[in-house]
Amino acid sequence: MAKKRPQTKAKRPQLDDAEVPVVGAREPCPCGSGRRYKACHGRTAAQATTALVQRPFEGLPGECDWVALRELVPAATVGLTLRDGLPEGVPSVTLATVLPMAWPALRRDDGSVLLGLQNDTASGDISRDLADTLARALTADPGTPVQGRRAPADGPRLQDLLSPEGAFEPQVHSGFEFWVPDPENATPDVTASLERANAAAIPTVRLQGVDAAYWCETPDKNHLRWVMPHEEERLLDALARLHAAGRSSLGEGTRLVGSFRAHGLTVPVWDLPSEISAQDIEKPAAEFAERLAEALATDAPLTHDERRARGGLTNRQVTLS
Repeated sequence: MAKKRPQTKAKRPQLDDAEVPVVGAREPCPCGSGRRYKACHGRTAAQATTALVQRPFEGLPGECDWVALRELVPAATVGLTLRDGLPEGVPSVTLATVLPMAWPALRRDDGSVLLGLQNDTASGDISRDLADTLARALTADPGTPVQGRRAPADGPRLQDLLSPEGAFEPQVHSGFEFWVPDPENATPDVTASLERANAAAIPTVRLQGVDAAYWCETPDKNHLRWVMPHEEERLLDALARLHAAGRSSLGEGTRLVGSFRAHGLTVPVWDLPSEISAQDIEKPAAEFAERLAEALATDAPLTHDERRARGGLTNRQVTLS
């Protein structure tokens, strides 16, 4: 009998990861593996866009205020400085907590750009999603909103588009009139959205004497919510030392009640009597900042009472993101 010839398979060209183009999820992967794209390089691409970035605003000027405007402040705007300057025809770029109809961004009739911060994002990296929206808004037709989408995994982040030297100075508003330059001539949809947003906005004031601390008024009591840049474990130790020593309040009738965790930073929260205004809390907050700095500089092990206080603070911590 004649010997059977060994059958050989044609060797498919193999591509480097960087060379593999994006195709349909059920199509053969262009890398030559023989598997569908979604089970091969598509899986890697999907993981890259969904992996959660714990501190998306790290490295930006005003990281703590970015977190506050994303999670805590109803109505605020900030002028942004682009790394490469403003493109022709774009007189300004402004970050806003919320835009009408929850638009991710808006190119106004005069060419200026508004970028919304409190929108849902499609990937695990808020910074990349916002940068993608901003880049598209800069080239959108004047007078048009920009819709959200999943940003490319290799697209720029805010840290790539914004100047590292640009100041980040939030302006807190009592309402959302900044949405439209001429409210009397706004469309019915925008007017209705404006009225709904104004009705839901909690009165909020940014303190002037310390960074990223926001007073807010609610029906039963007022609060101070203070986004802090310190490493979480170290900050909780320091707060526990002050709490155990009876030095964590901001004056008579005030109380440190716990903290939020948001975008990699910790946000201590104080309850305040309803009669205490933002102006009233300026001096106590500045004095607390000095006490906190001393506690942060202490490396001694926590005492029994301090560990107990720390446990109480940890049990009352809520994660926002």
